[in-house]
Amino acid sequence: MSQSGSVKWHGVKARAAVRAAEIRGVGLWAEHVLEQANRVVPVQEGTLRLSGAHHGPEVVGGDVCGAVSYSTGADADGQEYAVVQHENLTFQHSAGRTAKYLETPLNASRAIGQAIVAREIKKTL
Repeated sequence: MSQSGSVKWHGVKARAAVRAAEIRGVGLWAEHVLEQANRVVPVQEGTLRLSGAHHGPEVVGGDVCGAVSYSTGADADGQEYAVVQHENLTFQHSAGRTAKYLETPLNASRAIGQAIVAREIKKTL
């Protein structure tokens, strides 16, 4: 005995739902990176830490992108204070505080970020 039936393909809706989940996931990943960066930013309280923000996510060239930044303005030499603090490995910081306060948490979060995005997609499907 054979059965017949029909299948409705909702590919356009499915792709849109997955893209929306990717966008949510990247936003949550950016929030996670900011939280981790705030734990090691050179000055625990103050302008530098308070300037931390996550941006996006947005779709750029077909990719979902997010960003995390710190911006405090230029120092007396015209250099961005946040960049100087991030890049200068010779500065002495309090215990648990460090240069590369954004780069290190971002690099450490790759697996977690992928899991966050995957979780959002799985919830959608």
